[in-house]
Amino acid sequence: MTQLQFDLDTVLDTLAGQGWIVIPQALPADLTANLREACLQVWDEGRFHEAATGRADGQARRAEIRSDSVLWLDQVDELPAVRAYNAAMDEIMQAVNRGLYLGLAELESHFAVYPEGAFYKKHLDRFQDDDARTLTTVFYLNENWPADAGGQIRLYLDQACEAFIDVEPEAGTLVLFLADRFWHEVLPAKQQRLSVTGWYRRQGGSLPW
Repeated sequence: MTQLQFDLDTVLDTLAGQGWIVIPQALPADLTANLREACLQVWDEGRFHEAATGRADGQARRAEIRSDSVLWLDQVDELPAVRAYNAAMDEIMQAVNRGLYLGLAELESHFAVYPEGAFYKKHLDRFQDDDARTLTTVFYLNENWPADAGGQIRLYLDQACEAFIDVEPEAGTLVLFLADRFWHEVLPAKQQRLSVTGWYRRQGGSLPW
Protein backbone atom coordinates (compact mmCIF):
# COMPACT_ATOMS: atom_id res chain seq x y z
CA MET A 1 0.00 0.00 0.00
CA THR A 2 1.44 3.35 -1.04
CA GLN A 3 2.53 5.90 1.57
CA LEU A 4 2.56 8.72 -1.00
CA GLN A 5 -0.04 11.44 -0.47
CA PHE A 6 0.31 13.11 -3.88
CA ASP A 7 -0.30 12.36 -7.53
CA LEU A 8 2.83 10.93 -9.12
CA ASP A 9 1.81 11.95 -12.65
CA THR A 10 1.60 15.59 -11.57
CA VAL A 11 5.05 15.34 -10.00
CA LEU A 12 6.51 13.81 -13.15
CA ASP A 13 4.94 16.47 -15.37
CA THR A 14 6.30 19.25 -13.15
CA LEU A 15 9.80 17.77 -12.99
CA ALA A 16 9.81 17.34 -16.77
CA GLY A 17 8.73 20.95 -17.25
CA GLN A 18 10.73 22.93 -14.69
CA GLY A 19 13.13 20.46 -13.07
CA TRP A 20 11.97 21.01 -9.48
CA ILE A 21 8.89 20.64 -7.29
CA VAL A 22 7.83 21.31 -3.68
CA ILE A 23 5.27 18.86 -2.28
CA PRO A 24 3.62 19.74 1.08
CA GLN A 25 2.39 16.86 3.26
CA ALA A 26 4.01 14.34 0.93
CA LEU A 27 3.92 11.44 3.40
CA PRO A 28 1.52 10.50 6.21
CA ALA A 29 1.84 12.56 9.38
CA ASP A 30 2.52 9.48 11.51
CA LEU A 31 5.43 8.41 9.28
CA THR A 32 6.87 11.92 9.42
CA ALA A 33 6.55 11.94 13.23
CA ASN A 34 8.17 8.50 13.50
CA LEU A 35 11.06 9.65 11.32
CA ARG A 36 11.51 12.72 13.50
CA GLU A 37 11.58 10.56 16.63
CA ALA A 38 14.09 8.19 15.02
CA CYS A 39 16.30 11.10 13.98
CA LEU A 40 16.28 12.59 17.47
CA GLN A 41 16.91 9.18 19.04
CA VAL A 42 20.09 8.53 17.08
CA TRP A 43 21.13 12.16 17.53
CA ASP A 44 20.85 11.78 21.30
CA GLU A 45 22.87 8.55 21.02
CA GLY A 46 25.74 10.55 19.51
CA ARG A 47 25.80 8.65 16.22
CA PHE A 48 26.01 11.68 13.92
CA HIS A 49 29.24 13.10 12.52
CA GLU A 50 30.04 16.59 11.30
CA ALA A 51 29.27 16.90 7.59
CA ALA A 52 32.12 17.36 5.13
CA THR A 53 32.40 18.74 1.61
CA GLY A 54 33.92 16.94 -1.36
CA ARG A 55 34.13 13.17 -1.68
CA ALA A 56 36.48 10.22 -1.14
CA ASP A 57 40.03 11.36 -0.30
CA GLY A 58 39.05 14.97 -0.98
CA GLN A 59 36.51 15.15 1.82
CA ALA A 60 37.12 17.82 4.43
CA ARG A 61 35.16 19.56 7.17
CA ARG A 62 34.81 23.21 6.14
CA ALA A 63 32.71 24.95 8.75
CA GLU A 64 32.68 28.18 6.74
CA ILE A 65 30.68 26.32 4.03
CA ARG A 66 28.45 23.99 6.03
CA SER A 67 27.90 23.40 9.73
CA ASP A 68 25.38 20.57 9.91
CA SER A 69 25.84 16.99 11.12
CA VAL A 70 24.65 13.86 9.32
CA LEU A 71 23.98 10.15 9.71
CA TRP A 72 23.58 7.95 6.62
CA LEU A 73 20.32 6.01 6.63
CA ASP A 74 22.00 2.76 5.63
CA GLN A 75 23.51 2.79 9.13
CA VAL A 76 20.05 2.76 10.72
CA ASP A 77 18.00 0.94 8.08
CA GLU A 78 16.72 -1.49 10.69
CA LEU A 79 14.49 1.24 12.16
CA PRO A 80 10.83 0.80 11.05
CA ALA A 81 10.43 4.49 10.17
CA VAL A 82 13.53 4.39 7.97
CA ARG A 83 12.29 1.24 6.22
CA ALA A 84 8.93 2.88 5.54
CA TYR A 85 10.58 6.04 4.25
CA ASN A 86 12.88 4.08 1.96
CA ALA A 87 9.91 2.15 0.56
CA ALA A 88 8.06 5.39 -0.24
CA MET A 89 11.12 6.91 -1.90
CA ASP A 90 11.63 3.73 -3.92
CA GLU A 91 8.10 4.13 -5.27
CA ILE A 92 9.01 7.63 -6.44
CA MET A 93 12.19 6.33 -8.07
CA GLN A 94 10.33 3.66 -10.01
CA ALA A 95 7.79 6.22 -11.25
CA VAL A 96 10.51 8.66 -12.31
CA ASN A 97 12.25 5.91 -14.25
CA ARG A 98 9.03 4.91 -16.00
CA GLY A 99 8.01 8.47 -16.81
CA LEU A 100 11.25 10.38 -17.32
CA TYR A 101 13.72 7.63 -18.27
CA LEU A 102 16.45 8.92 -15.94
CA GLY A 103 17.89 5.47 -15.28
CA LEU A 104 17.94 5.89 -11.50
CA ALA A 105 19.38 2.88 -9.71
CA GLU A 106 19.53 3.74 -6.00
CA LEU A 107 18.94 6.36 -3.32
CA GLU A 108 21.65 7.48 -0.93
CA SER A 109 20.30 9.56 1.94
CA HIS A 110 21.04 10.74 5.45
CA PHE A 111 19.47 12.41 8.42
CA ALA A 112 20.73 15.99 8.69
CA VAL A 113 20.65 18.02 11.90
CA TYR A 114 21.34 21.74 11.80
CA PRO A 115 21.97 23.05 15.31
CA GLU A 116 21.02 26.63 16.11
CA GLY A 117 23.02 28.94 13.81
CA ALA A 118 23.97 26.21 11.32
CA PHE A 119 23.85 26.77 7.55
CA TYR A 120 25.05 25.43 4.20
CA LYS A 121 26.40 27.91 1.65
CA LYS A 122 25.36 27.93 -2.00
CA HIS A 123 26.37 24.78 -3.89
CA LEU A 124 25.47 22.18 -6.50
CA ASP A 125 24.85 18.57 -5.47
CA ARG A 126 26.78 16.91 -8.29
CA PHE A 127 30.50 16.20 -7.93
CA GLN A 128 32.80 17.43 -10.69
CA ASP A 129 34.28 13.96 -11.22
CA ASP A 130 31.11 11.89 -10.67
CA ASP A 131 27.82 12.54 -12.46
CA ALA A 132 25.83 9.75 -10.79
CA ARG A 133 23.78 12.03 -8.53
CA THR A 134 20.75 12.95 -10.63
CA LEU A 135 17.78 14.00 -8.50
CA THR A 136 18.08 15.62 -5.07
CA THR A 137 15.49 14.86 -2.37
CA VAL A 138 14.90 16.83 0.83
CA PHE A 139 12.20 15.78 3.31
CA TYR A 140 11.57 17.95 6.36
CA LEU A 141 10.81 16.74 9.89
CA ASN A 142 10.27 20.04 11.77
CA GLU A 143 6.80 20.24 13.29
CA ASN A 144 5.29 23.75 13.58
CA TRP A 145 8.39 25.51 12.27
CA PRO A 146 8.18 29.22 13.24
CA ALA A 147 8.08 31.70 10.37
CA ASP A 148 11.02 33.65 11.83
CA ALA A 149 13.24 30.61 12.53
CA GLY A 150 15.16 30.71 9.22
CA GLY A 151 16.53 27.42 7.95
CA GLN A 152 14.84 27.65 4.55
CA ILE A 153 16.34 26.02 1.51
CA ARG A 154 16.91 28.74 -1.08
CA LEU A 155 16.61 27.16 -4.52
CA TYR A 156 18.06 29.28 -7.33
CA LEU A 157 16.00 28.96 -10.49
CA ASP A 158 18.46 30.33 -13.06
CA GLN A 159 22.15 29.93 -13.77
CA ALA A 160 22.83 33.54 -12.75
CA CYS A 161 21.36 32.76 -9.31
CA GLU A 162 19.16 35.85 -9.47
CA ALA A 163 15.72 34.24 -9.27
CA PHE A 164 15.00 31.96 -6.33
CA ILE A 165 12.37 30.48 -4.05
CA ASP A 166 12.69 29.92 -0.30
CA VAL A 167 11.08 26.74 1.02
CA GLU A 168 10.11 26.59 4.68
CA PRO A 169 11.46 23.43 6.39
CA GLU A 170 8.03 22.36 7.66
CA ALA A 171 7.39 18.73 8.56
CA GLY A 172 6.04 16.67 5.67
CA THR A 173 7.33 18.89 2.86
CA LEU A 174 9.29 17.08 0.16
CA VAL A 175 11.52 18.96 -2.28
CA LEU A 176 12.80 17.34 -5.48
CA PHE A 177 15.14 18.97 -8.01
CA LEU A 178 17.69 18.03 -10.65
CA ALA A 179 21.05 17.80 -8.92
CA ASP A 180 23.19 19.20 -11.75
CA ARG A 181 21.01 22.21 -12.57
CA PHE A 182 19.96 24.01 -9.41
CA TRP A 183 22.28 25.87 -7.07
CA HIS A 184 20.88 26.05 -3.56
CA GLU A 185 21.75 26.87 0.02
CA VAL A 186 20.35 26.40 3.52
CA LEU A 187 19.84 29.70 5.29
CA PRO A 188 21.00 29.93 8.92
CA ALA A 189 18.61 28.17 11.28
CA LYS A 190 17.64 29.89 14.53
CA GLN A 191 16.71 26.59 16.17
CA GLN A 192 17.47 22.92 15.65
CA ARG A 193 16.44 21.86 12.12
CA LEU A 194 15.87 18.24 11.05
CA SER A 195 15.60 16.72 7.58
CA VAL A 196 16.30 13.67 5.46
CA THR A 197 18.44 14.63 2.49
CA GLY A 198 19.22 12.29 -0.37
CA TRP A 199 20.16 11.77 -3.97
CA TYR A 200 18.81 9.38 -6.54
CA ARG A 201 21.81 8.06 -8.44
CA ARG A 202 22.26 6.63 -11.89
CA GLN A 203 24.34 3.54 -12.38
CA GLY A 204 28.05 4.29 -12.65
CA GLY A 205 30.25 6.59 -10.63
CA SER A 206 31.46 5.81 -7.14
CA LEU A 207 29.80 6.43 -3.81
CA PRO A 208 31.11 9.48 -1.91
CA TRP A 209 32.39 7.58 1.13
